[in-house]
Amino acid sequence: MLFQGGHRHVTVESLYAEAIAASAHLSLATVYNTLNQFTEAGLLRRIAADGIKSFFDTDTSVHPHFYLEGEDVLVDVAERLAFTKVPEALPGHEIARLDVIVHLRRKRA
Repeated sequence: MLFQGGHRHVTVESLYAEAIAASAHLSLATVYNTLNQFTEAGLLRRIAADGIKSFFDTDTSVHPHFYLEGEDVLVDVAERLAFTKVPEALPGHEIARLDVIVHLRRKRA
């Protein structure tokens, strides 16, 4: 169910709702634990867009996202970003990944 239909962004709650609608008998905790295990195995990428809710991305490549505030939607940015300089890691550390999330909100009239 998770990997059908190409790349997508799901939350624990949205995937749980899909599973219930498909007559799957499981708990919200099972969905949460499974998504976390898939993330640890490298099958998903967790994106914490707003500090409260996490999205799980089936596209594990490095790519930026738009987060639509007030709509709770995460969308891939179509254009490639180019960084001319990335900060050096702290001594004894290495950069594990780089997440870029551009927060958008609807314009006020």
